Amino acid sequence: MDSAERRQVNDHRAKALQRFPRHDRRGEARLPAVLATLTAVLLYLVLPQQLLFVPRFVLPGLELLLLVPLIAVNPRRMTRQNRFSRIVSLTLVALIGTSNLVSLGLLVNAMVTSRAQEGGPLLLAALQVWATGIIVFGLAFWELDRGGPVMRTQADRSELPLADFRFSQDENHDAVEEVADGSARSCDWVPTLMDYLYVSVTNSTAFSPTDTMPLSTRAKALMAVESIAALITSLLVIAHAVGVLDQ
Repeated sequence: MDSAERRQVNDHRAKALQRFPRHDRRGEARLPAVLATLTAVLLYLVLPQQLLFVPRFVLPGLELLLLVPLIAVNPRRMTRQNRFSRIVSLTLVALIGTSNLVSLGLLVNAMVTSRAQEGGPLLLAALQVWATGIIVFGLAFWELDRGGPVMRTQADRSELPLADFRFSQDENHDAVEEVADGSARSCDWVPTLMDYLYVSVTNSTAFSPTDTMPLSTRAKALMAVESIAALITSLLVIAHAVGVLDQ
């Protein structure tokens, strides 16, 4: 590509970014995150009693209490953020994640003690813990990457913190979107919750990153914890439960 063609491409990209600036976006929808959180809460509520370290409704009640102000700040689209809402959102994810890891520890303990009387309930509980792990780590990736969902859509790209993840769309500098006339224009692509849940699913099943690479230390640490937890659940807990069923 010669210099004239390169200038033409750059001019086209600049016009596209001016036409579709980040701060004019409506923000990411609140509903998917609410549904994901409620699913994690429900999965905890139906865990066997032996995997609960506090009364059954204490943690779910606290999590729902934290969810209320987040919905109040951004009821439909995530366009506003303050220090309080940021702290609450991170606290909510940390609470769900910590309780799930503790439940995993209790599940492993039940596996090696006399309380593992039946394989069926233990197998079901392992699947619940594994599914909750996928949700909560997806939420954690979503909340942390480039300052969170509000920052990613409302701030200019030059003002964003360093990325925690590099998606395949980022490999081409900007994603390319096809418009009605068949031409392509540069669009300032931003990952949504579904993208981070996909990263969590692949990390939990492959025990390693696939098409999305962790860049920051905290992203690598979170993915390592998720991989180890998924490995324990898959290879130890579920295998033991299936063994009990075969007896």
